Amino acid sequence: MAVKMRLTRMGDKKSPFYRVVVIDSRKARSGEYIDKVGYVDPLKTPAEINIDMEKAKDWLSKGVQPTETVKSYLVKAGVIEQPAKLSAPKTNNKKKKS
Repeated sequence: MAVKMRLTRMGDKKSPFYRVVVIDSRKARSGEYIDKVGYVDPLKTPAEINIDMEKAKDWLSKGVQPTETVKSYLVKAGVIEQPAKLSAPKTNNKKKKS
């Protein structure tokens, strides 16, 4: 079972906030999750990031892989240290028609 730490969207239309959850990667974005680690409110200035550090560290020690966005929130919250080199963003390598 591939388990990830990712965001799930909550809130009303045009006023989103996100929960940071631990979920099976094959489940839907807003599907049933294993554990709630925290939340992010991007509409506030600056964005409000509330993450339970102990839960997050526990899940990361068990091998849960955070998404790139969640990884950046974990760095901002002080849960993990910023890596020396960030991984390259995913690119679309489709061949162009000539």
